[in-house]
Amino acid sequence: MTHNMTPATRLRLRITAAAESIVRGGHPWLFADSIHESNRAGQLGELAVIFDRKDKFLAVGMFDPDSPIRVRILHAGKPQNLDAAWWQARLAQTLARRAGLFDATTTGYRLIHGESDGWPGLVLDRYATTLVLKIYTAAWLPRLKEILSLFQKNISYERIVLRLSRNIQSTAEKQFRLGDGQTIFGAAPAGAVIFSENGVRFEADVLRGQKTGFFLDQRENRREVEAFANGRRVLNAFSFSGGFSVYAARGGAKSVTDLDISAHALDSAKRNFALNQNFPGVVSCRHEIVQADCFDWLEKTADKFDLIVLDPPSLAKRAAEREGAIRAYERLNALGIARLARDGILVAGSCSAQVSSPEFFDAVRRAAMKSGRKFSELKTLQHPPDHPAGFKEAEYLKVIYLKFAT
Repeated sequence: MTHNMTPATRLRLRITAAAESIVRGGHPWLFADSIHESNRAGQLGELAVIFDRKDKFLAVGMFDPDSPIRVRILHAGKPQNLDAAWWQARLAQTLARRAGLFDATTTGYRLIHGESDGWPGLVLDRYATTLVLKIYTAAWLPRLKEILSLFQKNISYERIVLRLSRNIQSTAEKQFRLGDGQTIFGAAPAGAVIFSENGVRFEADVLRGQKTGFFLDQRENRREVEAFANGRRVLNAFSFSGGFSVYAARGGAKSVTDLDISAHALDSAKRNFALNQNFPGVVSCRHEIVQADCFDWLEKTADKFDLIVLDPPSLAKRAAEREGAIRAYERLNALGIARLARDGILVAGSCSAQVSSPEFFDAVRRAAMKSGRKFSELKTLQHPPDHPAGFKEAEYLKVIYLKFAT
């Protein structure tokens, strides 16, 4: 992606000593308060060159004058010309990381995972022949045409849907006439897009759904739940569109209860069960729907289950919410453990980047120990290979499996 400014007028930044070592350490974000000198005002999406105190090249990234993350770093180390060939190589490298990960039974997965793949603030997901491009920084908006032509040359698809994080929607609308859920290539989908994952069929609400329409990052944990489900009564709390539930049913669960506060999500769960009637397990499994607040319902119900999945939405969006989130995770898992039958399995997940893996796992273990029940830890899982975590803030997903003997 070439830039139309002559090198003489290129935006040059000098940064604080602390920020220099952070950039050298490979961190992809440069915050506004780390910049102590610039040769001129920067424009949205232009390339900013960062120099160290000795005037040596440090990195180059995309500038965003309105974001606290002022520069998203694309390249650090030796100077490089970020021309069309550079971008082509970057995309080829990203796609090569996924080569051989999935067979024909899986048509839903992540092609580009933001910063960890060298595309800061940009995510690209595949759902069969539909691609969903989600952008988290307005710095990509002026480059949209160029990245689309790059995708067209290297990836096969029928359409691309654009999703925009809330904080950039007004800029996208005002300056670029782009809206969240807009189809920017091909014909707009008539409704939900159907894709498959390990042979299970799901619908993805690519136009309005959470994230890009489905939680692709939990694929490996859904497989694990399927392996544990045979003959068990399963509760899927915060069930969303029933991903864990359909897998549990295919794995031979006796019954599955989907628990969620959203009627919209539960309707989607019913449709996902209907999509998988070709599996005997799904046909014979009793599927129940409960619309309620998960904390309230778990506190009040007398029902017991043999396998409980607790995978709530992020309980800490900001650092200030971290302590409260850790307490909430402990309380939630204590409520879940109280509902587990003898020999029951608890599958506890967190997608809060603000809460580290050790903090989350310890909160669940504390709840288990306080229950007074005898338990063993089966495993912990983190990011799947199509969602690599290349720096601390990218490490959001963690799941722990505990089995209670008593």
